[in-house]
Amino acid sequence: MRPEIGSEFPWDPAALAATPDPLLPHRYELFATACGALSTLLRRLAPWGRLHVPSFFCMGVAEALSAYVPIAWYRHLPDGRGPRLETLRATTGDVVLAQNLFGRDQQQPWDAWMRAHPGITVVEDHSHDPFSAWARASTAPYAVASLRKTLPLPDGGLLWSPRGLDLPRPRGPESPGAHLKLAAMLLKQAWLDGRPVPKEGFRALQQRGEQTLLGSAGPAITLTRTMLPLLDLAGLRATSTRNAHALIGALAVRSPGWQVLTGGSAASAPFRVQLLCGSEPVRDALLAHLAGHGIFAPVHWRQDRHGVWSGDEEAADLAARILTVPVDHRCDPADVHRIAEVLGTFAAAPATTRPGAFAS
Repeated sequence: MRPEIGSEFPWDPAALAATPDPLLPHRYELFATACGALSTLLRRLAPWGRLHVPSFFCMGVAEALSAYVPIAWYRHLPDGRGPRLETLRATTGDVVLAQNLFGRDQQQPWDAWMRAHPGITVVEDHSHDPFSAWARASTAPYAVASLRKTLPLPDGGLLWSPRGLDLPRPRGPESPGAHLKLAAMLLKQAWLDGRPVPKEGFRALQQRGEQTLLGSAGPAITLTRTMLPLLDLAGLRATSTRNAHALIGALAVRSPGWQVLTGGSAASAPFRVQLLCGSEPVRDALLAHLAGHGIFAPVHWRQDRHGVWSGDEEAADLAARILTVPVDHRCDPADVHRIAEVLGTFAAAPATTRPGAFAS
């Protein structure tokens, strides 16, 4: 087995359960992407106001949704304090996009806000923990989750209504991007098994597939629709959670190079592990250090002040300094130990080699 951690999921038959998993909503629609599900829902709702989006959010999705409705922003930072609902100035006719950021936010503030604002439609984004207690006991009009963030699927945007409202259906054909991604998943698993598959080949397929898939409002491909109910959803979630907590326990909460972001209730399932670096150059150096050891960490989410961005300077600053360590259900204890060791070698490097590092 080649020692790579993170990046795109490979094809993984071991993720299937012996019996169907009860965690899926009773009734749902399965789009190719969550962004496509949201854009279709917005057309159904036909809001004459604005869509309120968290200031720490995927700018690509916000930009895509801005084609259908004007965007407003409210403050929500990955600092453990949750959304600043006093900055959410929605009025009748608006739609609010709430999120469970990195799987650590609480349901109660949003339930209280919805009770106080019954005329405003809230759509919850559960992409970072699609099967949390909050997602399963939601009281929102609508909820959505991008499944390929946490599950070994080539596509999948889950849309459901906790209140039992009618749902729009996907439109158009399956995305060819999802088929490209499926081919890449199969080839990646062969590569991981030591087969003579060129890595640049399946990486190119992944990238082309993702670009083609972005924003698709079509249906998820047949494989995703068939495989989703058969996945060991509870087992995959439990393993990812255990690995995230194990890595957090193995790391110092603060080091000369970064600090671990924590928070959430005891029952929460954190989405991987987020590290906040002292500066953008340190973050980028840490990304390169991890990649040099076969650990590929994503960034959530870059904000380009010259393009579509939140206008929240603090959110943009955090986005420039954060990375997500890809400790998920694919990792075993040896992988978690290796990640901690690799991070330790970076933290142990002389501070002069890491401009902007935290003072020790």
